[in-house]
Amino acid sequence: MTVAYPRKFGAWNARAILHQVVQQREIHLITLNRYRFSEQRSCKDLTNLVEQLDGQPPELIRDLSRHISDEARHAMWLTDLLCDLGAPVGKPPGTSYIEQFETLLDSETYTPGSDEFLIASLAAINVTEKRGCEYFSAHIYALKQAPQTEENVAIRETIERIFPEEAAHVRWGNRWLAHLARKSPRHEQLVNQAKQRYSAIEQAAFESGMDITLGAELRRVERLVAIARTLPVWERPGYLMERLPSALLAPDLQRSRIDIMQRAWQRDPQKFIERFIPLFLNPNPPAPEQVKR
Repeated sequence: MTVAYPRKFGAWNARAILHQVVQQREIHLITLNRYRFSEQRSCKDLTNLVEQLDGQPPELIRDLSRHISDEARHAMWLTDLLCDLGAPVGKPPGTSYIEQFETLLDSETYTPGSDEFLIASLAAINVTEKRGCEYFSAHIYALKQAPQTEENVAIRETIERIFPEEAAHVRWGNRWLAHLARKSPRHEQLVNQAKQRYSAIEQAAFESGMDITLGAELRRVERLVAIARTLPVWERPGYLMERLPSALLAPDLQRSRIDIMQRAWQRDPQKFIERFIPLFLNPNPPAPEQVKR
């Protein structure tokens, strides 16, 4: 059976990104708030899925209900942490990973309750949980290398409480997908196709939130085409035509660029000219060692 893992962004892997994040308090707090927002939003999305499944199969409803309970607890822990640190707990600035992911989904093509719908839903959950585990693990590692201030220790301890439960979410998702794949050769094919499709969708959503440099709109289109290639031939034109306008116009991308430029200018006008402008104009993300300098 196909195994799908999150991929890095350009020269950046999760550890390199979090190493930079923990050194800048403002960005660190925004990152924590993004975690909080994602956990909170997951409760809503998983609840919608439970309602669509309408009680079947009961074993999955039980697993999803426990998952919702975990996500709500994680959101509560992160909210408490951010409030204790005096940080904002509103909607995080910049492009939303969750909203990008939902925009790219093709779930409207499946009938709720069908095996195709069930497989697609589980594959979508599974691939995002894997990304979360990758980043929580990298965040813990980065905080262990950082100065052991009271604040950093509090952040690390909170993430260390969350991480094992996120790993458990990946495991139960893997179990359900393997169970469905064993039902028949057709089901195995559906599971493998879903893993490939939602891996491509997740990667596109992830990169959309990271990529603000010149030409990002065209790279979003390239990612759309990559996703479309995982669909049946007759579904590709409709999928592309529905999503091409938002990829090319990308209002969320323009807002992110303005927000980041304002923050960079307010923080240090000289560095804004020396570092940010060349970074923005570079269509290829720099290697971590270049950013350090």
